[in-house]
Amino acid sequence: MKNPKMKKEKHFTAFFETNELRGYTVTVPSLPGLVTEGRTFEEAKRMAHDAIKCYIAGLKKSEKNDIKDSDTGSFQIAVAI
Repeated sequence: MKNPKMKKEKHFTAFFETNELRGYTVTVPSLPGLVTEGRTFEEAKRMAHDAIKCYIAGLKKSEKNDIKDSDTGSFQIAVAI
C-alpha cells in the first residue's frame, strides 16, 4: 500500500558547464529558462536542485503543471585531433 504523503520523484537532465568565474553554470533543457550557478560542483548541484523545486512550485501556482519530459542526454565523443 502506498503512503499518500510520499511524493513521486521525477528525474531531470542537467548540464553543468564551467564558467568564466571558474564555477559552474547549470541548465535543465526540459525546464526552459532555468539557469543557475555555483562556485563548486557540489554547490551547483544544490543550486540546481533548489531551482528545479522553485520552477515546479511556480508551475503549480500558475496551474501550468505540464512538465514535458525531454529525451535530452549527455555523453562524450572522442575525436582524434
